[in-house]
Amino acid sequence: MKSSELLNDLAAVFRWTAKLNMHEGIANHLSVCSPEAGGGFYVNGTGMHFSKIKASDLVLIEDKKFEEMKNKPEIVDPTAINIHGTIHKKVPNAKCILHVHSKYALALSCLKDPTLPPIDQNTMRFYNRVAVYKEFGGLGFEEESEKMANSIGNYNILLLANHGILTAAPTIAQAFDDLYYFEKHVKTYITALSTGKELI
Repeated sequence: MKSSELLNDLAAVFRWTAKLNMHEGIANHLSVCSPEAGGGFYVNGTGMHFSKIKASDLVLIEDKKFEEMKNKPEIVDPTAINIHGTIHKKVPNAKCILHVHSKYALALSCLKDPTLPPIDQNTMRFYNRVAVYKEFGGLGFEEESEKMANSIGNYNILLLANHGILTAAPTIAQAFDDLYYFEKHVKTYITALSTGKELI
């Protein structure tokens, strides 16, 4: 796909994430690798509300300018450059990365055992297909970003303890599909737990 098509698709994901209330306003970050020569990735800039983001608002972080851009927090959050940049580089499958603090994925990430069990035909989709990073220290600096990239391995979903979810996939469509359905199916599990009754 051309850059323009990727940016239009990612901008649509920002707005849909807001529409589905799976966002925190101007926090969280979504990114996609640039198909152009020179590499790098596009990500949302500082202070842009998810519901307002257009393709033209996305910021290109070129490979050769990673360190320079980390010193410009008024343009892009440095932790976004660390986390997304590191995972894009170290995980070949991660052409698109979506990181949010959605309600039910976040709730699951706060449990001592954050496993999503196969309690119905829908939750079965994610059984043994989610990586869990239990050492999350709160900010995605260089060392933290490396650990996250190592943790995700060949999975498309990384659950960050006490922090939320990150999906990484070859396409924007797959990354969003995983994000949407994981949240939906975790809601089923959390709702079942909230009854206080024994699961079957």
